[in-house]
Amino acid sequence: MSAKQIQEPYDRIDISKAFEIYNTEDVAIIDVREPDEYNQAHIKNAILIPVDEIMTRVDELPSDKKLLFVCASGYRSGLACEMAAAMGVDTSKIFNIDGGTQGWIENGHPTNSGPNP
Repeated sequence: MSAKQIQEPYDRIDISKAFEIYNTEDVAIIDVREPDEYNQAHIKNAILIPVDEIMTRVDELPSDKKLLFVCASGYRSGLACEMAAAMGVDTSKIFNIDGGTQGWIENGHPTNSGPNP
């Protein structure tokens, strides 16, 4: 399910919708947690950009893909979505995964551990 809250420049999606998009479309998963959280477990192929680095690393966000932002629960990823939108990222490509990494894991979806390869 997808929903846009009043005054949010992005869509919120639940775990099942995120997994559907992950499997059927060209997306980039942006994990905005801290490196130690990311190293414990993260969505397979997720790009680590901690929320406090989004503003300075916005140029690393792929402009040709949908961007699915994720954190532990959805709060930090929501902030990252707002920052990306404020920096000029196309808001039609910005999505916040409600339920976060924990929800992804609980649903048995693909994960990795350790740092980026």
